[in-house]
Amino acid sequence: MGRTVPTYRLHTESIINEWMDYRRALREKDREVFDELMYKARLHSSAGSYTARLDPVATMFLSILLEIEKEIRESKARLGPTG
Repeated sequence: MGRTVPTYRLHTESIINEWMDYRRALREKDREVFDELMYKARLHSSAGSYTARLDPVATMFLSILLEIEKEIRESKARLGPTG
């Protein structure tokens, strides 16, 4: 018997595909940023699989925010203490 519920990873890809018209309407440099954000959403697919009851879009956005926060912290560490 096959699965009746798609995996989180497949659901994420389906949502990303739904946004492709939006992506095509963006300027080229904005498309690159869009692609990077979707990559960030994909990075945490394993963790997202554990939140099957939550809205997958919310989980995708949380994954993106998590990656952005990591980048901010890395940038701050490189800059050193300020003040």
